[in-house]
Amino acid sequence: MAILEISVVPIGTKDTSLSSYVAECVQILKKEKVRYELTSMGTNIEGDLRRLIRIALKMHQAPFKKGALRVLTTLKIDDRRDKKGTLSGKKRAVESKLRVRGTGDS
Repeated sequence: MAILEISVVPIGTKDTSLSSYVAECVQILKKEKVRYELTSMGTNIEGDLRRLIRIALKMHQAPFKKGALRVLTTLKIDDRRDKKGTLSGKKRAVESKLRVRGTGDS
């Protein structure tokens, strides 16, 4: 299972607010029924890599359908083959290291 981080930034819009474009991209994720986490600077998605790439393309195209004249999309892919990687598993791994070192939140 792969993890993909995507950031879709429409350029050439009439407004500086981009939340309506982000909402449109999140609707694509909901429709695709894929596991995702929205962050303040992008979205993390997990699943089969080929499927994630197809979903990323749909998300990239969404701002054009809303009138954007240009779209900048950034992808990062974590495709681990030695064991199943998940969004929650990556977080748990770091949190466990923090507890061992005694540097967790207090």
